This record gives sequence, structure tokens and C-alpha cells, in this order.
Amino acid sequence: MDIRNDVQAVIDGILKGEILETFDRYYAEDVVMSENGVDERVGKAANREYEEAFVSGVTFHGAEAGEVIVDGDRAAVEWTLDFTPEGGDRVVQRQVTVQEWRDGKVVRETFYHG
Repeated sequence: MDIRNDVQAVIDGILKGEILETFDRYYAEDVVMSENGVDERVGKAANREYEEAFVSGVTFHGAEAGEVIVDGDRAAVEWTLDFTPEGGDRVVQRQVTVQEWRDGKVVRETFYHG
């Protein structure tokens, strides 16, 4: 199964600012997500709540996708995110997102940053 088109669709959705819509479309009900591989969040509902809190707590100034690697059912995407957290200073964050896909949905995603 080639997931390149789905990975690109997720990238395109995020770049358009359609973060929650993209999450709803491309993430599995049993998705497991984490920051730097710790404190895993299990299930779509818990992860959507986390994403909603993040999106509503920042002002986005832009995002760029860099290197994209796809190997079987796994993908890695290099990101540069530019945002200002509510009540905080503007941040330019570089991170790598590693995803595992099954049946056209992300089932595991880890954000490496910091």
C-alpha cells in the first residue's frame, strides 16, 4: 500500500490551516499520539481534545513542510511551525513527525521536538 497521497493530503490540510478537519479525516479511532515518545494519548477523542486545545491556544503565523520520507506504512515529515501561544512569545518550532498508517488512517504519531 502506498500512503504517499494520504501523507501529502495531511501536509496540505495542515498548510491550509485545516488542522482539525484533517485530523478528523485521516486519523484512526484507536490512534496513539505523543510528544517525544512520552505521555501517550490513546484514542481519537482524547487526541482531538488535545489538538483542539492546542489550536485554540495559539495564533498561527505559518508552517512549512520540509523533507518527507515514506517507507511502507510509515512516514516522517520535517516541519517548521511559526506560532504565538496565548500569553506567550512567538515561537518557531522545528519538529519531525513520525507516523504509522493502516487502512488510510494514522494509527500512531509521535512528534519529536525540543
